[in-house]
Amino acid sequence: MTSAVLDEALKKAALAWISVGDGPALALWVLPLDGSLIVVSGPGEQFAPGLAEASRATVRLRGDSGGLIVITEATVSRLVPGGTEWNEAAPQLAAKRLNASGTADDVMARWVTDGCVVVRLTPVAEQAPVERPNLPSESGAAEPRETPARVETRRPFRLHKVKRR
Repeated sequence: MTSAVLDEALKKAALAWISVGDGPALALWVLPLDGSLIVVSGPGEQFAPGLAEASRATVRLRGDSGGLIVITEATVSRLVPGGTEWNEAAPQLAAKRLNASGTADDVMARWVTDGCVVVRLTPVAEQAPVERPNLPSESGAAEPRETPARVETRRPFRLHKVKRR
């Protein structure tokens, strides 16, 4: 059972917060297509650990104001290069890919040779999506994860003495 809010959010989605199992929700660029979302991940593309191997994922979609409006469970199906679904979705996805070098055909060929994965996320029909007023009241923000990219900052440099009052 899908709702009008979910259908509208799926049509307008450009970014979705997707989590697999108990993992953190990651902001992923998506392409809406026929009531589902298409996602590409892998080398040279966005990082989505475990999504290609998962059978289900949790999808959080935002509204026009940028706030969370719906949470739904989705089935994950991998698109096989050269298959019917791939031939329908991959050219559209490659054409919408920002900052990609080359044509859409070049991008799709790179996805195949580099081992990138294209998946379709389809909302589960048997499970009703979570909408207002049942959305969680907490912000959903998490502490930043440790990363080697973290840079310690020095205290700001001052040219003149600062008078204390």
